[in-house]
Amino acid sequence: MLVSFASLFLSALLLLLGLGGTAPLDALSGAFLGFSEGQIGLLGSAHFLGFFIGCWWAPRLMGEVGHSRAFAAFTASGTIGIMAHMMLLDPFAWMLMRIAVGMALAGCFTIIEAWLQSKVTNETRGRAMGVYRVVDIFGSLGAQLLIGVVEPATYVSYNILALICCATLFPLVLSRAEAPQAGAAPRLRPGLAWRRSPLAVAGVIVSGISGAAFRMVGPLYGVLVGLEPERIAFFLASYVLGGAVAQLPVGWIADKFDRRIVLIWLSVASAAACVITLLSQGFAASAIFLSASLFGFTTFPIYSVAAAHAHDFAESDERVELSAALLFLYAVGATASPVIASLLIASFRPPGMFGFLALSHVALVVFGIIRMRARPAPAHRSGYVYVPRTSFLIGRLLRRNRDQ
Repeated sequence: MLVSFASLFLSALLLLLGLGGTAPLDALSGAFLGFSEGQIGLLGSAHFLGFFIGCWWAPRLMGEVGHSRAFAAFTASGTIGIMAHMMLLDPFAWMLMRIAVGMALAGCFTIIEAWLQSKVTNETRGRAMGVYRVVDIFGSLGAQLLIGVVEPATYVSYNILALICCATLFPLVLSRAEAPQAGAAPRLRPGLAWRRSPLAVAGVIVSGISGAAFRMVGPLYGVLVGLEPERIAFFLASYVLGGAVAQLPVGWIADKFDRRIVLIWLSVASAAACVITLLSQGFAASAIFLSASLFGFTTFPIYSVAAAHAHDFAESDERVELSAALLFLYAVGATASPVIASLLIASFRPPGMFGFLALSHVALVVFGIIRMRARPAPAHRSGYVYVPRTSFLIGRLLRRNRDQ
Protein backbone atom coordinates (compact mmCIF):
# COMPACT_ATOMS: atom_id res chain seq x y z
CA MET A 1 0.00 0.00 0.00
CA LEU A 2 2.77 2.43 0.95
CA VAL A 3 4.77 1.63 -2.20
CA SER A 4 1.65 2.09 -4.31
CA PHE A 5 1.00 5.51 -2.78
CA ALA A 6 4.64 6.51 -3.13
CA SER A 7 4.65 5.77 -6.87
CA LEU A 8 1.47 7.83 -7.36
CA PHE A 9 2.84 10.78 -5.41
CA LEU A 10 6.19 10.67 -7.22
CA SER A 11 4.44 10.67 -10.59
CA ALA A 12 2.32 13.63 -9.48
CA LEU A 13 5.38 15.55 -8.34
CA LEU A 14 7.24 14.96 -11.61
CA LEU A 15 4.15 15.96 -13.60
CA LEU A 16 3.92 19.28 -11.78
CA LEU A 17 7.62 19.94 -12.34
CA GLY A 18 7.77 18.97 -16.02
CA LEU A 19 4.41 20.00 -17.43
CA GLY A 20 3.78 22.74 -14.86
CA GLY A 21 7.14 24.34 -15.55
CA THR A 22 6.19 24.89 -19.19
CA ALA A 23 3.88 27.83 -18.44
CA PRO A 24 6.39 30.27 -16.91
CA LEU A 25 9.11 29.17 -19.33
CA ASP A 26 6.81 29.83 -22.29
CA ALA A 27 6.01 33.34 -21.05
CA LEU A 28 9.70 34.20 -20.68
CA SER A 29 10.62 32.53 -23.97
CA GLY A 30 7.80 34.33 -25.79
CA ALA A 31 9.03 37.69 -24.50
CA PHE A 32 12.60 36.77 -25.51
CA LEU A 33 11.47 35.79 -29.04
CA GLY A 34 9.44 38.96 -29.53
CA PHE A 35 5.92 37.56 -29.18
CA SER A 36 3.34 40.24 -28.46
CA GLU A 37 1.69 40.51 -25.06
CA GLY A 38 -1.59 39.24 -26.52
CA GLN A 39 0.11 36.21 -28.05
CA ILE A 40 1.74 35.34 -24.72
CA GLY A 41 -1.66 35.58 -23.08
CA LEU A 42 -3.15 33.24 -25.68
CA LEU A 43 -0.58 30.61 -24.69
CA GLY A 44 -1.93 30.66 -21.14
CA SER A 45 -5.52 30.45 -22.36
CA ALA A 46 -4.61 27.54 -24.64
CA HIS A 47 -3.21 25.68 -21.62
CA PHE A 48 -6.55 25.77 -19.82
CA LEU A 49 -8.44 24.83 -22.97
CA GLY A 50 -6.25 21.71 -23.11
CA PHE A 51 -6.82 21.21 -19.39
CA PHE A 52 -10.58 21.03 -19.92
CA ILE A 53 -10.18 18.60 -22.83
CA GLY A 54 -7.97 16.36 -20.69
CA CYS A 55 -10.42 16.40 -17.76
CA TRP A 56 -13.29 15.41 -20.03
CA TRP A 57 -11.49 12.82 -22.16
CA ALA A 58 -9.34 11.00 -19.59
CA PRO A 59 -12.11 9.00 -17.83
CA ARG A 60 -13.41 7.80 -21.20
CA LEU A 61 -9.94 6.83 -22.43
CA MET A 62 -9.25 4.92 -19.19
CA GLY A 63 -12.40 2.90 -19.79
CA GLU A 64 -11.30 2.02 -23.32
CA VAL A 65 -7.59 1.19 -22.94
CA GLY A 66 -6.91 1.01 -19.19
CA HIS A 67 -5.09 3.24 -16.74
CA SER A 68 -1.48 2.51 -17.67
CA ARG A 69 -1.94 2.90 -21.42
CA ALA A 70 -4.00 6.05 -21.01
CA PHE A 71 -1.32 7.49 -18.71
CA ALA A 72 1.39 6.68 -21.25
CA ALA A 73 -0.65 8.30 -24.04
CA PHE A 74 -1.16 11.53 -22.11
CA THR A 75 2.49 11.62 -21.04
CA ALA A 76 3.53 11.24 -24.69
CA SER A 77 1.21 14.11 -25.62
CA GLY A 78 2.82 16.36 -23.02
CA THR A 79 6.35 15.38 -24.00
CA ILE A 80 5.69 16.06 -27.69
CA GLY A 81 4.09 19.38 -26.80
CA ILE A 82 7.17 20.42 -24.82
CA MET A 83 9.85 19.20 -27.24
CA ALA A 84 8.25 20.71 -30.34
CA HIS A 85 8.54 24.26 -29.00
CA MET A 86 11.98 25.05 -30.38
CA MET A 87 11.21 23.44 -33.76
CA LEU A 88 8.48 25.95 -34.63
CA LEU A 89 9.04 29.45 -33.28
CA ASP A 90 5.52 30.59 -33.97
CA PRO A 91 3.04 31.68 -31.27
CA PHE A 92 0.07 29.98 -32.91
CA ALA A 93 2.00 26.71 -33.22
CA TRP A 94 2.92 27.09 -29.56
CA MET A 95 -0.78 27.43 -28.74
CA LEU A 96 -1.38 23.95 -30.14
CA MET A 97 1.57 22.65 -28.14
CA ARG A 98 0.23 24.23 -24.97
CA ILE A 99 -3.16 22.61 -25.57
CA ALA A 100 -1.31 19.28 -25.70
CA VAL A 101 0.55 20.10 -22.47
CA GLY A 102 -2.61 21.20 -20.65
CA MET A 103 -4.46 18.11 -21.85
CA ALA A 104 -1.63 15.87 -20.66
CA LEU A 105 -1.52 17.49 -17.22
CA ALA A 106 -5.25 17.08 -16.61
CA GLY A 107 -5.36 13.61 -18.17
CA CYS A 108 -2.48 12.26 -16.10
CA PHE A 109 -3.88 13.70 -12.87
CA THR A 110 -7.28 12.19 -13.64
CA ILE A 111 -5.64 8.77 -13.87
CA ILE A 112 -3.54 9.30 -10.73
CA GLU A 113 -6.62 10.33 -8.75
CA ALA A 114 -8.67 7.41 -10.06
CA TRP A 115 -5.84 5.08 -9.00
CA LEU A 116 -5.53 6.79 -5.63
CA GLN A 117 -9.28 6.56 -5.05
CA SER A 118 -9.16 2.80 -5.55
CA LYS A 119 -6.31 2.38 -3.04
CA VAL A 120 -7.32 4.55 -0.11
CA THR A 121 -9.34 3.16 2.77
CA ASN A 122 -11.13 4.92 5.61
CA GLU A 123 -8.00 4.43 7.74
CA THR A 124 -5.51 5.78 5.17
CA ARG A 125 -7.61 8.46 3.44
CA GLY A 126 -6.69 11.35 5.75
CA ARG A 127 -2.94 10.72 5.61
CA ALA A 128 -2.97 10.01 1.87
CA MET A 129 -4.82 13.23 1.07
CA GLY A 130 -2.55 15.19 3.39
CA VAL A 131 0.51 13.99 1.51
CA TYR A 132 -1.23 14.60 -1.83
CA ARG A 133 -1.88 18.23 -0.90
CA VAL A 134 1.77 18.68 0.12
CA VAL A 135 2.89 17.18 -3.19
CA ASP A 136 0.55 19.54 -5.07
CA ILE A 137 1.90 22.63 -3.30
CA PHE A 138 5.59 21.75 -3.44
CA GLY A 139 5.36 20.56 -7.05
CA SER A 140 3.77 23.87 -8.04
CA LEU A 141 6.43 25.73 -6.06
CA GLY A 142 9.26 23.80 -7.74
CA ALA A 143 7.78 24.42 -11.20
CA GLN A 144 7.98 28.18 -10.67
CA LEU A 145 11.54 27.99 -9.33
CA LEU A 146 12.72 25.97 -12.35
CA ILE A 147 12.69 29.04 -14.59
CA GLY A 148 15.40 30.52 -12.42
CA VAL A 149 17.87 27.84 -13.54
CA VAL A 150 16.88 27.28 -17.20
CA GLU A 151 17.40 29.78 -20.00
CA PRO A 152 14.43 30.98 -22.04
CA ALA A 153 14.00 29.87 -25.66
CA THR A 154 16.68 27.15 -25.75
CA TYR A 155 16.53 23.50 -26.74
CA VAL A 156 18.23 22.48 -23.50
CA SER A 157 15.60 24.11 -21.29
CA TYR A 158 12.66 22.46 -23.04
CA ASN A 159 14.51 19.14 -23.22
CA ILE A 160 15.00 19.22 -19.43
CA LEU A 161 11.25 19.65 -18.94
CA ALA A 162 10.56 16.91 -21.48
CA LEU A 163 12.92 14.53 -19.65
CA ILE A 164 11.15 15.21 -16.35
CA CYS A 165 7.81 14.60 -18.09
CA CYS A 166 9.04 11.28 -19.50
CA ALA A 167 10.28 10.25 -16.05
CA THR A 168 6.69 10.32 -14.76
CA LEU A 169 6.13 7.04 -16.61
CA PHE A 170 8.47 4.99 -14.43
CA PRO A 171 6.83 5.17 -10.98
CA LEU A 172 3.30 4.47 -12.19
CA VAL A 173 3.73 2.20 -15.21
CA LEU A 174 6.35 -0.02 -13.53
CA SER A 175 4.43 -0.28 -10.26
CA ARG A 176 3.42 -3.85 -9.36
CA ALA A 177 0.15 -2.60 -7.94
CA GLU A 178 -2.80 -3.82 -9.97
CA ALA A 179 -4.60 -1.12 -11.94
CA PRO A 180 -8.13 -0.45 -10.69
CA GLN A 181 -11.30 -0.84 -12.67
CA ALA A 182 -12.26 2.31 -14.57
CA GLY A 183 -15.26 4.04 -12.99
CA ALA A 184 -17.88 6.12 -14.73
CA ALA A 185 -16.96 9.73 -15.42
CA PRO A 186 -18.96 12.30 -13.43
CA ARG A 187 -21.57 14.18 -15.43
CA LEU A 188 -20.67 17.79 -16.10
CA ARG A 189 -23.52 19.91 -14.70
CA PRO A 190 -22.49 23.57 -14.27
CA GLY A 191 -26.12 24.40 -13.57
CA LEU A 192 -25.95 22.29 -10.40
CA ALA A 193 -23.27 24.58 -8.99
CA TRP A 194 -25.35 27.69 -9.74
CA ARG A 195 -28.44 26.17 -8.12
CA ARG A 196 -26.54 25.26 -4.98
CA SER A 197 -24.64 28.54 -4.62
CA PRO A 198 -24.34 31.44 -7.11
CA LEU A 199 -21.72 33.00 -4.84
CA ALA A 200 -19.57 29.86 -5.00
CA VAL A 201 -19.77 29.99 -8.81
CA ALA A 202 -18.60 33.60 -8.80
CA GLY A 203 -15.87 32.73 -6.31
CA VAL A 204 -14.33 29.89 -8.33
CA ILE A 205 -14.48 31.96 -11.54
CA VAL A 206 -12.66 34.85 -9.85
CA SER A 207 -10.20 32.35 -8.41
CA GLY A 208 -9.51 31.07 -11.93
CA ILE A 209 -9.09 34.62 -13.18
CA SER A 210 -6.58 35.48 -10.44
CA GLY A 211 -4.53 32.29 -10.47
CA ALA A 212 -4.27 31.93 -14.25
CA ALA A 213 -3.40 35.57 -14.87
CA PHE A 214 -0.67 35.54 -12.23
CA ARG A 215 0.89 32.23 -13.24
CA MET A 216 0.57 32.56 -17.01
CA VAL A 217 1.18 36.30 -17.46
CA GLY A 218 3.12 36.97 -14.25
CA PRO A 219 6.49 36.29 -15.95
CA LEU A 220 5.67 38.95 -18.56
CA TYR A 221 4.83 41.36 -15.74
CA GLY A 222 8.19 40.54 -14.16
CA VAL A 223 10.05 41.28 -17.40
CA LEU A 224 8.31 44.65 -17.77
CA VAL A 225 9.15 45.74 -14.21
CA GLY A 226 12.81 44.81 -14.74
CA LEU A 227 13.16 41.51 -12.88
CA GLU A 228 15.79 39.01 -14.02
CA PRO A 229 14.68 35.40 -14.75
CA GLU A 230 15.83 34.03 -11.39
CA ARG A 231 13.99 36.83 -9.59
CA ILE A 232 10.88 36.20 -11.68
CA ALA A 233 11.07 32.60 -10.46
CA PHE A 234 11.07 33.83 -6.84
CA PHE A 235 8.25 36.25 -7.68
CA LEU A 236 6.05 33.39 -8.90
CA ALA A 237 7.15 31.03 -6.12
CA SER A 238 6.30 33.68 -3.51
CA TYR A 239 2.72 33.63 -4.76
CA VAL A 240 2.49 29.82 -4.35
CA LEU A 241 4.21 29.92 -0.95
CA GLY A 242 1.83 32.59 0.31
CA GLY A 243 -1.12 30.47 -0.80
CA ALA A 244 0.28 27.40 0.95
CA VAL A 245 0.74 29.28 4.23
CA ALA A 246 -2.85 30.58 4.03
CA GLN A 247 -4.54 27.18 3.99
CA LEU A 248 -4.50 26.42 7.72
CA PRO A 249 -5.53 29.83 9.12
CA VAL A 250 -8.10 30.51 6.41
CA GLY A 251 -9.51 26.99 6.72
CA TRP A 252 -9.89 27.43 10.49
CA ILE A 253 -11.63 30.79 10.02
CA ALA A 254 -13.89 29.39 7.27
CA ASP A 255 -15.06 26.65 9.65
CA LYS A 256 -15.77 29.11 12.47
CA PHE A 257 -17.52 31.98 10.66
CA ASP A 258 -19.96 32.55 7.82
CA ARG A 259 -18.08 31.54 4.68
CA ARG A 260 -19.68 34.35 2.70
CA ILE A 261 -18.06 36.87 5.04
CA VAL A 262 -14.74 35.05 4.68
CA LEU A 263 -15.01 35.22 0.87
CA ILE A 264 -15.84 38.91 0.99
CA TRP A 265 -12.92 39.79 3.23
CA LEU A 266 -10.52 37.63 1.22
CA SER A 267 -11.55 39.54 -1.88
CA VAL A 268 -11.15 42.89 -0.12
CA ALA A 269 -7.66 41.81 0.93
CA SER A 270 -6.92 40.56 -2.62
CA ALA A 271 -7.86 43.92 -4.13
CA ALA A 272 -5.62 45.62 -1.57
CA ALA A 273 -2.81 43.17 -2.42
CA CYS A 274 -3.12 44.17 -6.09
CA VAL A 275 -2.62 47.83 -5.15
CA ILE A 276 0.33 46.97 -2.87
CA THR A 277 1.95 44.93 -5.67
CA LEU A 278 1.72 47.87 -8.04
CA LEU A 279 3.16 50.25 -5.43
CA SER A 280 6.07 47.88 -4.74
CA GLN A 281 7.51 48.28 -8.25
CA GLY A 282 9.81 51.12 -7.26
CA PHE A 283 11.25 49.30 -4.24
CA ALA A 284 13.70 46.43 -3.81
CA ALA A 285 12.96 42.97 -5.21
CA SER A 286 12.21 41.72 -1.70
CA ALA A 287 9.23 44.11 -1.52
CA ILE A 288 7.90 42.69 -4.79
CA PHE A 289 8.28 39.13 -3.44
CA LEU A 290 6.42 40.05 -0.24
CA SER A 291 3.59 41.63 -2.20
CA ALA A 292 3.32 38.49 -4.35
CA SER A 293 3.17 36.38 -1.18
CA LEU A 294 0.37 38.58 0.13
CA PHE A 295 -1.50 38.21 -3.15
CA GLY A 296 -1.14 34.42 -2.96
CA PHE A 297 -2.19 34.41 0.70
CA THR A 298 -5.42 36.25 -0.08
CA THR A 299 -6.38 34.71 -3.44
CA PHE A 300 -5.21 31.09 -3.23
CA PRO A 301 -7.78 29.96 -0.60
CA ILE A 302 -10.75 31.55 -2.40
CA TYR A 303 -11.41 28.43 -4.47
CA SER A 304 -11.47 26.12 -1.45
CA VAL A 305 -13.67 28.48 0.60
CA ALA A 306 -16.10 28.90 -2.33
CA ALA A 307 -16.19 25.13 -2.88
CA ALA A 308 -16.88 24.51 0.81
CA HIS A 309 -19.71 27.05 0.69
CA ALA A 310 -21.28 25.29 -2.31
CA HIS A 311 -21.03 21.91 -0.59
CA ASP A 312 -22.83 23.33 2.44
CA PHE A 313 -26.00 23.27 0.32
CA ALA A 314 -25.35 19.90 -1.40
CA GLU A 315 -26.40 16.36 -0.61
CA SER A 316 -23.76 13.67 -0.27
CA ASP A 317 -24.65 12.04 -3.61
CA GLU A 318 -24.18 15.40 -5.40
CA ARG A 319 -20.66 16.09 -4.20
CA VAL A 320 -18.71 14.46 -7.04
CA GLU A 321 -20.69 16.20 -9.79
CA LEU A 322 -20.65 19.49 -7.88
CA SER A 323 -16.86 19.32 -7.55
CA ALA A 324 -16.54 18.66 -11.29
CA ALA A 325 -18.87 21.58 -12.08
CA LEU A 326 -16.88 23.96 -9.88
CA LEU A 327 -13.60 22.90 -11.49
CA PHE A 328 -15.13 23.42 -14.94
CA LEU A 329 -16.20 26.95 -13.97
CA TYR A 330 -12.71 27.59 -12.60
CA ALA A 331 -11.33 26.54 -15.99
CA VAL A 332 -13.71 28.97 -17.73
CA GLY A 333 -12.30 31.89 -15.75
CA ALA A 334 -8.75 30.60 -16.16
CA THR A 335 -9.12 30.26 -19.94
CA ALA A 336 -10.36 33.82 -20.43
CA SER A 337 -8.07 35.51 -17.91
CA PRO A 338 -4.55 35.27 -19.44
CA VAL A 339 -5.47 36.79 -22.78
CA ILE A 340 -7.44 39.61 -21.13
CA ALA A 341 -4.62 40.34 -18.69
CA SER A 342 -2.00 40.34 -21.43
CA LEU A 343 -4.02 42.69 -23.64
CA LEU A 344 -4.44 45.07 -20.71
CA ILE A 345 -0.68 44.95 -20.11
CA ALA A 346 -0.17 45.79 -23.79
CA SER A 347 -2.47 48.81 -23.46
CA PHE A 348 -1.72 50.05 -19.94
CA ARG A 349 1.65 48.39 -19.19
CA PRO A 350 2.11 46.58 -15.82
CA PRO A 351 -0.75 48.31 -13.95
CA GLY A 352 -3.23 46.87 -16.47
CA MET A 353 -3.09 43.30 -15.17
CA PHE A 354 -3.42 44.07 -11.47
CA GLY A 355 -6.10 46.66 -12.15
CA PHE A 356 -8.08 43.93 -13.89
CA LEU A 357 -7.56 41.53 -10.99
CA ALA A 358 -8.52 44.16 -8.42
CA LEU A 359 -11.77 44.92 -10.28
CA SER A 360 -12.57 41.19 -10.42
CA HIS A 361 -12.29 40.94 -6.65
CA VAL A 362 -14.29 44.12 -6.09
CA ALA A 363 -17.06 42.58 -8.23
CA LEU A 364 -16.94 39.45 -6.04
CA VAL A 365 -17.27 41.63 -2.91
CA VAL A 366 -20.36 43.35 -4.32
CA PHE A 367 -21.92 40.05 -5.41
CA GLY A 368 -21.16 38.51 -2.01
CA ILE A 369 -22.99 41.31 -0.22
CA ILE A 370 -25.97 40.87 -2.54
CA ARG A 371 -26.07 37.13 -1.88
CA MET A 372 -25.91 37.61 1.88
CA ARG A 373 -29.13 39.58 1.65
CA ALA A 374 -30.75 36.99 -0.63
CA ARG A 375 -30.71 34.04 1.81
CA PRO A 376 -29.44 33.11 5.26
CA ALA A 377 -26.34 31.06 6.01
CA PRO A 378 -26.79 27.25 5.80
CA ALA A 379 -27.88 25.46 8.96
CA HIS A 380 -25.40 22.60 8.47
CA ARG A 381 -21.92 22.97 7.00
CA SER A 382 -19.52 20.60 5.31
CA GLY A 383 -15.88 20.38 6.32
CA TYR A 384 -13.38 22.82 4.79
CA VAL A 385 -10.71 21.08 2.73
CA TYR A 386 -7.93 22.38 0.52
CA VAL A 387 -8.90 21.43 -3.03
CA PRO A 388 -6.15 20.78 -5.61
CA ARG A 389 -7.30 21.96 -9.06
CA THR A 390 -6.21 18.82 -10.86
CA SER A 391 -9.10 16.83 -12.37
CA PHE A 392 -12.84 16.28 -12.33
CA LEU A 393 -12.30 13.21 -10.14
CA ILE A 394 -10.90 15.12 -7.15
CA GLY A 395 -14.44 15.26 -5.73
CA ARG A 396 -14.43 11.49 -5.20
CA LEU A 397 -11.35 11.72 -3.01
CA LEU A 398 -12.71 14.60 -0.96
CA ARG A 399 -16.36 13.54 -0.61
CA ARG A 400 -15.86 11.65 2.66
CA ASN A 401 -13.87 14.55 4.13
CA ARG A 402 -16.76 16.90 3.43
CA ASP A 403 -19.38 14.53 4.83
CA GLN A 404 -17.42 14.18 8.04
